[in-house]
Amino acid sequence: MPFEFRLPDIGEGIHEGEIVKWLVKEGDIVREDQPMVEVMTDKATVEIPAPRAGKILKLNAKEGETVKVGSVLVIIEELGEAKPEPKREVVEAPPQREPEPVAAAVSTTATAVAAPPPPSPTAAPAQRVLATPATRKLARELGVDISQIRGTGPGGRVTDEDVRRFADARTAPQPPPPSPAPTPSPAAPAFAPSAVVTDRREERIPLRGIRKRIAEHMHQSKTTAAHFTYVDEVDMTELIQMREQMKPLAEQKGVKLTYLPFIVKASVAALKEMPILNASIDEAKGEIVIKKYYNIGIATATDEGLIVPVIKDADRKSLLEIAMEIERLAKAAREGKVALSDLQGGTFTITSLGALGGLFATPIINYPEVAILGIHEIKKRPVVRDDQIVIRDIMYVSLSFDHRLIDGDVGARFCKKIISYLENPKLLFLELV
Repeated sequence: MPFEFRLPDIGEGIHEGEIVKWLVKEGDIVREDQPMVEVMTDKATVEIPAPRAGKILKLNAKEGETVKVGSVLVIIEELGEAKPEPKREVVEAPPQREPEPVAAAVSTTATAVAAPPPPSPTAAPAQRVLATPATRKLARELGVDISQIRGTGPGGRVTDEDVRRFADARTAPQPPPPSPAPTPSPAAPAFAPSAVVTDRREERIPLRGIRKRIAEHMHQSKTTAAHFTYVDEVDMTELIQMREQMKPLAEQKGVKLTYLPFIVKASVAALKEMPILNASIDEAKGEIVIKKYYNIGIATATDEGLIVPVIKDADRKSLLEIAMEIERLAKAAREGKVALSDLQGGTFTITSLGALGGLFATPIINYPEVAILGIHEIKKRPVVRDDQIVIRDIMYVSLSFDHRLIDGDVGARFCKKIISYLENPKLLFLELV
């Protein structure tokens, strides 16, 4: 029998996906694990490979169509399997009756086959639109034809904001035609409330997709972990000089070297010295789980919300390899094409606002991890060195910890270790080779 491949469970909480692009067509011969289709969920766009080698007999969904998890996605005839004979449909002829005199000149073919109905204006295939299932559902709820909307997201994707803007423009009240001014009634109040003004002062946005997942995750973190935050400053002057020396060498290898790879390396070095920070709490079993691997999450802003791609085994990667991985993950996240496997398994998270970093913030722990590092803008500030006021490049760092496991002095000592590596980057040299 041909193999029916069903849309698999492609992520926690994902119940449906949109077919973005078929990478195969009916009649193609595919090998096992060959990329077969791109599916977009509310979280990411993933490539689904062929589960086995064979011939594509039928694609059960069109590009742009939303399918449920568990639905038959494609039918594959395995190699070496005999293709069954197609069933022949038997169409019974309609009962014979005496022809009317006016139909005597009409051919039997014309009388046996009903004329097709005229095409409906809505039967024309809609232009393929790139949008998440959540955005399409919002369009349906607002009564909007999503094919008429010009997307402003990455790759022309239609965003929730595009849908709402289109709906608002469509439903905006038109100015009423001029009419004779009514005679004012003496009983009318001087200031009558306007229902239209009240309606336009509010906007209700459905909480769904990535934003809903972020809300749930942040709520779980704040109501489960006992947060406390420690703030300190780092003199980045030496690291800035080292980076400037290394940038040309990195560029020769096609790598953009930012400060983040150094911070990842410093974090890993500190985590190795204080493994209790690279842990989680198994509440069901009442156990502390110490991780012997170092998967560093990098919080990344996208049009759909904040997501955290993970650098796997950061302790085994060189500085340039970490830089390349950061660039790859950030690009995939912004384009909505990050793999689900790249979003899982983190043990410690770094969040950076870059030039918008401000003075400092109190980041929320990426639960079930027990610590998160926030890095901020580097600014030239007057500081005292050897009883002299000098100008140095200073950056504030803020670390939030789960106080159920991490005591205040432990968090402070951990922060000091990260600072020591950043202020004396030569200490990281052994980590870089």
